[in-house]
Amino acid sequence: MNRKRTALIAGWVVWAMLIAAPNALAVTHGGQGILGPTNALEITEVMFFLLLFFPALIVLFSLIQSRLDHRKHARMDAAKRRTTAEEWKGGW
Repeated sequence: MNRKRTALIAGWVVWAMLIAAPNALAVTHGGQGILGPTNALEITEVMFFLLLFFPALIVLFSLIQSRLDHRKHARMDAAKRRTTAEEWKGGW
């Protein structure tokens, strides 16, 4: 039942996109963007920002992942030390 419902919803979404696409392409704004007419300097500044933003984002996510991996390995090493420690073996 779930697969059938998901397929039906996906079909309706695709159908709606196909119906709406010609209308979206037919709208014209006279070559202006969201903020009005742009010039080459504004485009260049935005592209320089993007060239700096995405590598900075990649470096930030890599640092976060490195820190999380370090914590994971420290936790695994501590668990291994607990299993081999004499004080935790035996019972009384």
